[in-house]
Amino acid sequence: MNYLLTLAYDGTNYCGFQVQPNGRSVAAVFQDALEAVLGCRPDIKGCSRTDAGVHALGFMLNFHADTRIPAAKLPLALNQHLPPDIRALEARVVPDDFHARYAAHTKTYLYRIHNSQIDSPFAARYYTKVPGRLDADKMQQAAQYFVGKHDFLALCASGSSAAAHGDTVRTITACDVQRRGDDIDITVTADGYLYNMVRILAGTLCEAGAGRLAPEAVPGILASRDRKNAGPTLAAKGLFLKSVDYDTPIE
Repeated sequence: MNYLLTLAYDGTNYCGFQVQPNGRSVAAVFQDALEAVLGCRPDIKGCSRTDAGVHALGFMLNFHADTRIPAAKLPLALNQHLPPDIRALEARVVPDDFHARYAAHTKTYLYRIHNSQIDSPFAARYYTKVPGRLDADKMQQAAQYFVGKHDFLALCASGSSAAAHGDTVRTITACDVQRRGDDIDITVTADGYLYNMVRILAGTLCEAGAGRLAPEAVPGILASRDRKNAGPTLAAKGLFLKSVDYDTPIE
């Protein structure tokens, strides 16, 4: 059967989700747990490729396996063989042709900023610190200019295969900024993303919040298709894959 599983992980100690030759990946560690539980090592299909240090609250993956363990019990069995910074949250059976990446309609990312001169002793690995006061209203104004179908090449880091093929048009359906005390959350929902796109978008919004960039300058930045005109690439540790939505309801 084809299982769809929801995974949460702290990406601090990993080179990203996808198996890579240069480090420990979330996928390889998860497959180790699958092998311990199932006695085989099925191929897994992830919904995305999160970079080194990026976290996930609701990462989706699927795999085919033959097991008598009920889907509802599968996360409990896997968690016995997973390290504490990776947790299987939920599993369900899906149609045989379901693919966690290709069936995804939109993905939502969260970027967390601690807008204070003093770090939290508990959560410093889960946000980027910006000590200078940011105007969240200006950031929200700027965020709305990213919503819609645009060429996002200006928000793409070098080395992107999509950029090399000229495939840089994406549709952002929501982009919002919310302040909670000293914390600022940026959430972005889109049909796809370019390399480091959310981290550069967040950096650009910080420029607006700091008064170094007018919110209405965003359309010109996008039109320029020039990375140099956008803000800095913020650190990976503030980024979370929050959720994945699919076109059809999953039973």
